[in-house]
Parts: sequence; structure tokens; C-alpha cells
Amino acid sequence: MVRAYSMSSSPEEGFYLFEKMRQKRIPTNPFACSFAIKCCMKFCSLMGGLQIHARVLRDGYQLDSQLMTTLMDLYSTFEKSFEACKLFDEIPQRDTVAWNVLISCYIRNQRTRDALCLFDNLNREESGCKPDDVTCLLVLQACAHLGALEFGEKIHRYISEHGYGSKMNLCNSLIAMYSKCGSLGMAFEVFKGMPEKDVVSWSAMISGLAMNGHGRDAIESFGAMQRAGVFPDDQTFTGVLSACSHCGLVDEGMMFLDRMSKDFGILPNIHHYGCVVDLLGRAGLLDQAYQLITSMGVKPDSTIWRTLLGACRIHKHVTLGERVIEHLIELKAQESGDYVLLLNLYSSVGDWEKVKELREFMNEKGLQTTPGCSTIGLKGVVHEFVVDDVSHPRINEIYQMLDEINKQLKIAGYVAEITSELHNLGAEEKGNALSYHSEKLAIAFGVLATPPGTTIRVAKNLRICVDCHNFAKVLSGVYNREVIIRDRLRFHHFREGRCSCNDYW
Repeated sequence: MVRAYSMSSSPEEGFYLFEKMRQKRIPTNPFACSFAIKCCMKFCSLMGGLQIHARVLRDGYQLDSQLMTTLMDLYSTFEKSFEACKLFDEIPQRDTVAWNVLISCYIRNQRTRDALCLFDNLNREESGCKPDDVTCLLVLQACAHLGALEFGEKIHRYISEHGYGSKMNLCNSLIAMYSKCGSLGMAFEVFKGMPEKDVVSWSAMISGLAMNGHGRDAIESFGAMQRAGVFPDDQTFTGVLSACSHCGLVDEGMMFLDRMSKDFGILPNIHHYGCVVDLLGRAGLLDQAYQLITSMGVKPDSTIWRTLLGACRIHKHVTLGERVIEHLIELKAQESGDYVLLLNLYSSVGDWEKVKELREFMNEKGLQTTPGCSTIGLKGVVHEFVVDDVSHPRINEIYQMLDEINKQLKIAGYVAEITSELHNLGAEEKGNALSYHSEKLAIAFGVLATPPGTTIRVAKNLRICVDCHNFAKVLSGVYNREVIIRDRLRFHHFREGRCSCNDYW
């Protein structure tokens, strides 16, 4: 009965039944404890899980590997990575499932680089325990998050060598991984080689085309999907509307929003409206975007207001930007990043008094901004940089290389875009402050550590600033390098002094 409840829509009843079992002094066993823990996970009760863990220790079940793995999953679900790791170390006989739970735990806790290391450790495990298809699925997610293309390619080889290549969910994950690493050609190769494609396959390919700046191709793929007899779902339309947004296809985007419900019976959700608000905002149709938010069929969330706030920053619409912040305050959802966008907005119009007031407010409230972080993969190792970084073992060489790059780019006409700096400094001081952004350090490391002509791939956790965008654009021409940067919103493919986004991002 506890097991049945753990798989039902009333998991709390399973926990209560387990408690009743204890009260009646009916002996439990590791299986009953495992199912009771699953009930706790399902109705989000960490406290209930802790109670069961205490009883597991008291009853002496800690040598049961399956039960310990379930407890690991509990702590992983509630993002308690330390406790999950401790349990993993205590499991007497670890199987692949236990390794997979730990990898999943690391991914949930943003320890994605550690998740990649676990794959290598498992592959070297002497007990005969090896990665399976679930391991590959999880690690592909980590590769996609980090933009770790080399590691993703290694997983692809492992999948092929171990007979998992025909599994549709792995092929779909490979498409997503290659797309999110900016390797659209490989994503299409996987897609093309699939004997059967479901709606997830098509949606992954459409989204990959969208995020890499191929909006028209994404729309054509949507048509090909229909001709293949595959019915779209809400994720498909998220990809199509995202494609319209990234490429400024306003008329097409509004048409697809209308067709969703009329032709396919799919009601737009908050993600679809978010794409259209982004589309209208980027196109400068801010009032139309605001009207859409206030009239749409679902309650606006903080993300959609932040999307409009970002558009206000791009188009320097101060009044509307302040109104959006008021909506975020009403939702009690304002974060430091929202005020950074407002700081950008005030600084872009030169209102330094407002910048000063807002900074003082943020200090009073203790609001900490998210530091910019960029990663670059090299020979299977992911290197991480933050602004003004000094932690990398080759940091002195990297700074020397960056200084040399800056000299060469200035000869080619590069001038620092000082509006990207939020402090009221002189032009030279602003230029110096912008010189050591995390993506510039990552690019400099790429130039330093790879042969001429090698593509440089960087992943950034925030939106790329205008100055770094210009820097990468000029560098791609001067050094004859393709530079691919994935920021929080999309991909930028820099080639021969141009960017795939056409400076529209």
C-alpha cells in the first residue's frame, strides 16, 4: 500500500500509512522505508524523510544499498548535496543507479563540472560498474549547461560504442547538447540520422536553430514537421516563437501566436507570451508589449516583466522601466538583477544621480549582484573565469595575451563601448574597467591555448555586454578565428568581423 501511494496522486497518505505501521509495531523493512521516502519526495516533505532516515539508522538498515540510494535521491531532491555525497561514500556496494543519483544531485546543485568528473570516475570504476544510458542522459545535460562540447562529443562516442545510439531520448539529448554548444551542424547530423523522429526531436531541432540565429530555417523546419505528420506541442511553439524573437520576425511571431489556439488547439502559456513580449520589445514596440502583458490570458510572472525591463534598457525607455520595477515590487519578486537592468537604463541616458540613488538603495537592502562568469572547454577540461580573475594557473599569460589582443584590435579600429560601464568614470577609466570582463579573459585563454584557426567556444551566465560583443566581433576578423559565445539568452557566432545576430540581441 505504501508503494501504491508512492506512485499515486496522494503520496502523503503513504507516509501516514507508514507512520501508522510503526505505531502498530508492525516491523518495517528496507523496501517499506524506500517507498515511504519516495512518498516524502513526491509531496515535498524533507522533514518526513529525515524522520525515516533516523529510523533507518536505528533499525540497522544502513547496509542496504538500494535504501541508501533512495535516501541519496531524497537529499538530492532537496538540494542537500553534502548529505547526498556523505551517503554515497557510506554505501557498501555502489551500483550504477547510485552513481546516477549522485550525478543528478550535482547537476541540481549547479555542480555541473563535478558531474562530468563523476562520469570519468565511474568509467574507471574497477568493480565492473559502468555508465549506462541514464548516466549518458544526465551528463549530456551537464555538457549542454556548461557548453562543454569536447566532453559532449566523448559521451556521443561512448553512446555509439555501447549500443545506445538507437535510443530516441539519447538522440534528442544529443541534438539539444550540440545546439547548446553552438555545434548546429552536428545537431543536424544526429537529427538526420534518426530513423524515427518524435515531437521532442523536431522541437529540439527547431529550438537549436532558433537559439543559433537561424530563425527562417526554424520556421521552415516547423513546416517540414507538419508535412512529416508530427503534431506540434507547446514546446514546439516555444521554439518557433523564440526563433521569431531572435531574428526580429514580428509579423511571423504574431501569426504563430494566433495560430496556436486556432489551428492546433494549444492555449498560449507564460513562456509563449514571454517570447512574444521579447519579440515586440526588441523591435521597439514597448507599448504593444506592455498591453499584451496586461491583457493576456495568464497572470504575468516576474520573468515576463524582466523581459520587458530588458527591452526598456535597450531602447532607453526610463518611464516604462520604472513602471515595470513597480510591478516586480508588487509581486515581491524583485532581485538584484532587476536593479542592475535599471542601473543600465539610467546610465545609458546619463542620469548619474539616479544611478547613485539606486546603488545606495541596493547597498541598504544588501542586494548582491550575480558576478559574470564565463567557461571555455579545452581537452576535456572546463576552465572558468570571472571578472578581474586571478585564480587561473596561467592567469599572468592570459593577461599578457589580453593586453596584446587589445593592442591589435585598437589598430583595427576597436574602441571600448563605455556605455557598458555603470560607474560615473572618465572615458579612459571606463575603458580600463571593461577590459577584464570574464568573456574577454576566456577568449584570451582560447587564443593563448589553441592553435591558430581553432574555433573558440565560450559560455556566459549573463547577457553579453555591448563592449564584449564588439570586442569578439573585431577579434574574429583580426585573428581569423570563429568565436562562439552562448550568453544567457542566445548564441553569437562571430566570423570575419560579423555576428550571426546582426547586432540584434
